[in-house]
Parts: sequence; structure tokens; C-alpha cells
Amino acid sequence: MTPNDRRYTKDHEWVLVEGDTAKIGITEYAQEALGDIVYVELPAVDDTFEAGESFAVVESVKAVSQIYTCVTGVVCEINEELDAQPELLNSDAFNTFIAALKITSIDESKLMNAEEYDAFVASEH
Repeated sequence: MTPNDRRYTKDHEWVLVEGDTAKIGITEYAQEALGDIVYVELPAVDDTFEAGESFAVVESVKAVSQIYTCVTGVVCEINEELDAQPELLNSDAFNTFIAALKITSIDESKLMNAEEYDAFVASEH
């Protein structure tokens, strides 16, 4: 079930906006497509990213995937648990964020709600 409390991208990332902070992770669909995740390259706190830029890398037994930010901002928190346990993204994708950014700007037009995202995923099959 795709959570309704966040927005989604066509690259299968989710963003959960809480005040002026956006937590970003990958969707259930993304982690299933990747397979067993074995490594996550996290950004550094205080790194700045523009919307659309790659801010992290997820490596699985099948592929290496860039993870893109859908907001412009500064990294204010990283999920350090992923250094030792990258498989958390497989076991609980929607409750495991990769990084949080202090939002400078966000382009809502590129984001989908849960219903729109589910329809997008269904159209890819």
C-alpha cells in the first residue's frame, strides 16, 4: 500500500515534507526492482543539491542506481543506519529514509500523490 502522507517521483523516490525539511527515500517498487541492496552511498551533511540532481547511490546485487532529489536544499540529516544495514531499504522502504534536506525550493509539478504514483507504476508494466 502506497502511503498517502508523501509525494512520489517518476524515478520511484518518495519525499515526506515536514515543515521546511524533506525526507527522501525509495519506494517499495524501486527496492523490488533493485533486488537485495548491499550498499548505500550517502551524501554528507551540509552538501547542497538542486532538484533533479543525484544525491545518493544505491547498489544492489542487480544494479547500481542513482537516487535523485526532488527538492533543492541542504542535507541536514543522513540515515547512518544504512551504512551498516543497507538492507533496511528492502525490508521497510517507506519507513527508511536516505537523507533529509532543509528545503530551499520544491517543484510540486514534478511530484505525484499516492494514487497518481500507483497509476504510473501500473502503466509501466
